[in-house]
Amino acid sequence: MSKSLKRVTRALAEAGIETTPRELGDCRTAAEAAASVGCALDQIAKSIIFGAGDGCALFLTAGGNQVDAARASALAGTDLTRADAGVVRRVTGFAIGGVAPIGHLTPSPVWMDPRLLDFETVWAAAGTPRHVFPIDPRVLHRITGATLADFT
Repeated sequence: MSKSLKRVTRALAEAGIETTPRELGDCRTAAEAAASVGCALDQIAKSIIFGAGDGCALFLTAGGNQVDAARASALAGTDLTRADAGVVRRVTGFAIGGVAPIGHLTPSPVWMDPRLLDFETVWAAAGTPRHVFPIDPRVLHRITGATLADFT
């Protein structure tokens, strides 16, 4: 098990959540991940990372939605930029494509798409581009400390 996957598994356990990450194989899109786990596209909780000063801002959005950069910047109160792979790795500890919503090395502000709350279960990255974990979106909201907001 990779260090990143272990960190996410530990963060879930520390939050009192019993769940087992699932290996997807080679999935590069939310649609491919949804097909792999057998869920609706919007049940994939995408972690979209923006650069915010020398840190990051995390936007958790439903798989079929796109983050509107202007709305996201307004919520963050600063101009957000495309976060490069080095910044994402330094701040979150994860590689792009596998950024989990929890277990970050450095805490970042988090916003959550209300669309995710329409489901009993959503699937989020588990620290690698090949692993996801199922979670009740209300629990995900609580453990991330995310602010619910319309940014799509």
